[in-house]
Amino acid sequence: MTDRKRRAHDVTISATRELRHDLRTPINQIIGYGEMLEEEARDAGLDRLVPDLQKIGAAARLLAELIDRHVRDPKEPGFSGTTEQAQDGAGGEPPVETTITLEDAPARSIDGGASLLVVDDNEMNRDMLSRRLRKRGYVVETAEDGYRTLEMVAEDKYDLILLDIMMPGISGLDVLKTLREKYSVADLPIIMATAKDQSEDTVLALNLGANDYVTKPLDMPVVLARVETQLSLKRAMQEIRRLAEELERRNQFIRRTFGRYLSDDVVAELLETPAGLTLGGEKRVLTLLMSDLRGFTSVSERLTPEQVVRLLNRFLGAMTRIIAEHKGTIDEFIGDAILALFGAPTQRADDARRAVACAIEMQQAMARINEENERDGLPSLQMGIAVNTGEVVVGNIGSETRAKYGVVGSPVNLTARIESCTLGGQVFISQSCLEAAGADVEVGARMTMDVKGVQDPITFHELLGVTGSHDMRLPRHRENFTAIAEPASLTYAVLEGKHVAGSRENARLVRLAENQADIAAERPPAPLTNLRIRFFDHEGNEIQADLYAKVLAEAGSPEIFRIGFTSVPPEIESFLDALRSSAAS
Repeated sequence: MTDRKRRAHDVTISATRELRHDLRTPINQIIGYGEMLEEEARDAGLDRLVPDLQKIGAAARLLAELIDRHVRDPKEPGFSGTTEQAQDGAGGEPPVETTITLEDAPARSIDGGASLLVVDDNEMNRDMLSRRLRKRGYVVETAEDGYRTLEMVAEDKYDLILLDIMMPGISGLDVLKTLREKYSVADLPIIMATAKDQSEDTVLALNLGANDYVTKPLDMPVVLARVETQLSLKRAMQEIRRLAEELERRNQFIRRTFGRYLSDDVVAELLETPAGLTLGGEKRVLTLLMSDLRGFTSVSERLTPEQVVRLLNRFLGAMTRIIAEHKGTIDEFIGDAILALFGAPTQRADDARRAVACAIEMQQAMARINEENERDGLPSLQMGIAVNTGEVVVGNIGSETRAKYGVVGSPVNLTARIESCTLGGQVFISQSCLEAAGADVEVGARMTMDVKGVQDPITFHELLGVTGSHDMRLPRHRENFTAIAEPASLTYAVLEGKHVAGSRENARLVRLAENQADIAAERPPAPLTNLRIRFFDHEGNEIQADLYAKVLAEAGSPEIFRIGFTSVPPEIESFLDALRSSAAS
């Protein structure tokens, strides 16, 4: 084909496509307005007009068929010009296209209130389509060309765009390409409107990011169905995003709640396994660890606020790290006391054994902490620990404005009671914890205690160590007692909690060790009793300072009992040092 013939052929194709478009546009408008009038006639009760309107619609569709038959698509094989007729049925009446009318479409709820933008360069097309969409409850705006479309999208937010492909100036495809640079298919659904003979444009539009397409003449039930489908998909994506945001808020809550008191791997496990965390509250068998510094209140009274904070932060920082390494959860700090959970929020088969090992390592760490305290001119600390296993309620506790993840139940109180029986450096574990921890746990003395509200005495044991994979033992310190040549006079009072119960009793200190002493009295108190003691110097003057101690056991005879010191103020420490020196000379 020569250049001249090729140019003539291209002109013919362009002219034919323009002719088909120009002929179809008013026919499509007749069909659209006819369907709209038919629907309004039915709504107004003017049923007598419906048959005539249907005839108008049928005639318009017949004319559209004739255009399709006699003004053929230039891309069809054998095309030679605009007057070529089809080989089959050229002399017969063309078949009328079967179209679903509005009354045939199933009634359903359309997404009323959604904001749509209709784009078409033909005013009648815009008017017809926008009116029919508004009738379905949509909020509709229109744009006459691509430039105006881009301006309106930049100014306002639309839920969906119906965009004509063939427009002067900037085409619908160019508008689509520009919008997709900023808006995804989920953020802004775009349905392209194309003629039946523009299949190559349809493919290109879909490749550029169009969500769907409709062909002219527009079949309104199809248009409505595809609009609703895309809006439904958009709503689904918005719901997915909302759920994702809720999940992220949940994850942030978990990180805020547990991140400072749990190891990173435990937090990661909670985020990966939502079932591992029941925030609403549930009954669960946990192992509880409670620790407390001995005599910290009296120690803190002799320090500056800065020293108290430094002392506490050093202690709590070391303990937090150890608890996290053993996959425990710090429920709360109560001053210098710590309550840790093993088995919440994530439960494991070896919770009790890990809690026991954790308690041993916490006690072992006290030597390093006291070395640092000594370097800074701070006092040494001693800690007692109790470990107990029991069923508690665990979950979110508090109000709508303030809540915490924690536990409640009698095992918490029981753990505190057992912990109150310890001396510095000791770990006591309950019988239930010993059974849950298994045969690897080594214990020493067995003790019992009556607890208010509990019918039978509770049993607990002094922890010595744990073998197996942990293989840890508590440091042991043997006390060397020295007899006091001239026993020191004293009075003691029994404490219940932090309050004195009963009158003061007279007694004498007869043997003395570093952290323990033997006391002679007419009526010795029961083991595990807490005492507040006042000493008298050799001239009979009362020393104005209190020593706090715990009764350990009978010591050699029924009139002598052994105590362990829990808090020794400097005045009493100096007095006892003088007694040790005189006994040694």
